Amino acid sequence: MTDHVADPSIDDPRKIRTVVAASAAGTAFEWYDFFIFGSLTAVIARHFYADVGEAASYILALLTFGVGFVVRPLGALVFGWFGDRTGRKKTFLVTITLMGVATVAIGLLPDYEQIGLAAPILLIVMRILQGFALGGEYGGAAIYVAEHAPPRKRGLLTGWIQTTAALGLIGALSVILITRAIVGTEAFDEWGWRIPFLLSALLLAVSLWIRLQLNESPAYERMKAEAGEKRAPYVESFLRWNNGRFVLIALFGIMIAQGAVWYCGYFYARFFMERVLKVEVNTVDQLMLAVTALSAFFYVFFAWLSDKVGRKPVMLFGMILALAAFFPGFQALTRAANPALAEAQSTFPVTVVADPATCAVQFDPVGKTAFASSCDIAKSVLSNAGVSYANEAAAPETLAVVRVGDVVVSSVEGEALDPAALKAARSDVEGRIKAALVAAGYPERADPARINLPAVFGILMVFIVAATALYGPQAAALVELFPTRVRYTAMSLPYHVGTGWVGGLLPAASFALVAWSGNIYFGLWYAVAFTALAVVVALIWLPETKGRDLDTIGR
Repeated sequence: MTDHVADPSIDDPRKIRTVVAASAAGTAFEWYDFFIFGSLTAVIARHFYADVGEAASYILALLTFGVGFVVRPLGALVFGWFGDRTGRKKTFLVTITLMGVATVAIGLLPDYEQIGLAAPILLIVMRILQGFALGGEYGGAAIYVAEHAPPRKRGLLTGWIQTTAALGLIGALSVILITRAIVGTEAFDEWGWRIPFLLSALLLAVSLWIRLQLNESPAYERMKAEAGEKRAPYVESFLRWNNGRFVLIALFGIMIAQGAVWYCGYFYARFFMERVLKVEVNTVDQLMLAVTALSAFFYVFFAWLSDKVGRKPVMLFGMILALAAFFPGFQALTRAANPALAEAQSTFPVTVVADPATCAVQFDPVGKTAFASSCDIAKSVLSNAGVSYANEAAAPETLAVVRVGDVVVSSVEGEALDPAALKAARSDVEGRIKAALVAAGYPERADPARINLPAVFGILMVFIVAATALYGPQAAALVELFPTRVRYTAMSLPYHVGTGWVGGLLPAASFALVAWSGNIYFGLWYAVAFTALAVVVALIWLPETKGRDLDTIGR
């Protein structure tokens, strides 16, 4: 079945190029705004979450990053309703303006030292506004292009919208690298990190001007002319089974995998190299910039391929590749990026021997847990150092010890100590454990001379190929699942639940799983579990949608 073409403009190559370029440019700008924060998590943690400890501040910053994702489904519902009721163009003009204003505001916020607790609160508010805006952006842009596109090229043309995530990340990383090179690392960490946020004001002006040149989509105009009765997007999308079941299939058969695979490959891999493998941040930025630049081609390639062989097989290939690659890939990443760490872990494994009843989960999202037992003190030192450890049960009320190979380091019991004494005791234990780690060959930082850059690049590219194979055809697949009258609302909600809740919370959740288990690879189970579920759902219930007539879906 193919689309009929009532509006000849959608067969005009110049018209198509204008639509794609304008939609992609605005969406790339919004991704740029969103990814600046994710790329500067470590710097933001120091400025907005002071006095809670290194690990706690990092997790809090990751959770603040995740807040912007959590609120995205709300933005999808609000802007989806407006997009289905008032049109695609008006809605994504509002979303891009809101995103730009919130991003510039982050660059102007005072930090914790200047205004105390108000600083992280204001930061969270700006992240909420960013996520709210992005919740309405992606669906509008993807639908706008799809509703202009000839059916035989719908995957290819919407694939350019998919590349905007890569282009936004490239822009964010490029601006960060250039700014850091110009002002210097010390100045960048102090105040230069604000510059990438403030540049959004210029990008916002350009993006708004481009989008103001566009007209409403022909499919939406035809729908209004043919079905002028009042529309109820929420009721029709979620309370009528003919559409509601596809909302569920889109969420559990595509989007939870998208959130897991994309954010594991792009963001958790970055956090893992920087935080666990202790690779220099500039090296991590350059590697991620290189793989992201190359990934832009793969989005379009897999989107084009889906026009030939179908959306479903291409997306399933991406999911299955991710499942096969994550655990061996991250282990290989350790050997390639920090071989000294891999050698030390193999030769001198670390074990915490403690009474399990005295061990708390090493995850404190509010930074208030004292971690004062002998077990907690030992584990917090290892977690902050990014060292993987095994757990061994000891007799009740036994003082915890840390074994580094054959060397045994005793912890201290801090439950009865006052804060000053506890701080001194923890510092003493930390010094003795770190001395044992250094003696066993555990590096404080990855040695740049020993990093196998081609191998690291190749491993990262495997993750990126999986992400692009899943993401490239996705816009076309989602658009083709739903009728025009509710398309904006129905596809935006599962998209942003999957990427917002599953993907946005992945870095913090995975890092917390590592802190809980002591195993630096344990956090990967988060991504693997969601992806495996999506594979099952997609195989059984996801229909092939290539070539559907957008004007007759649901009739």
